[in-house]
Amino acid sequence: MRKLLGVALAAAMLVPAAPALAQDLVFMLDNQSSYDIYRFYASPSDVGDWEEDILGRDILYSGESARVTIADARTQCEYDLLIVFEDGDELTDTVDLCQTGSYTVHD
Repeated sequence: MRKLLGVALAAAMLVPAAPALAQDLVFMLDNQSSYDIYRFYASPSDVGDWEEDILGRDILYSGESARVTIADARTQCEYDLLIVFEDGDELTDTVDLCQTGSYTVHD
């Protein structure tokens, strides 16, 4: 038993240190604009492409809020946001999602 424990401890010491643990990014998306939001994208700032639409088939109506959870296993905090309104207008912004509890959209 002692030999088995020694082997397990030696094996554990060989495993490289893991990077900082990724945590889900959770925030409220608050639509205080006059327009409904039809699509919402959030991609890490170092990614050159928009990821999938977080709203999917849902619409965030004017005056409503939604809880957004980004569980992408990344340790990055800075995300680019793309909001597409019902009339096709777009809003882009870069936000530190580790530091914010909410993001409010205004006209």
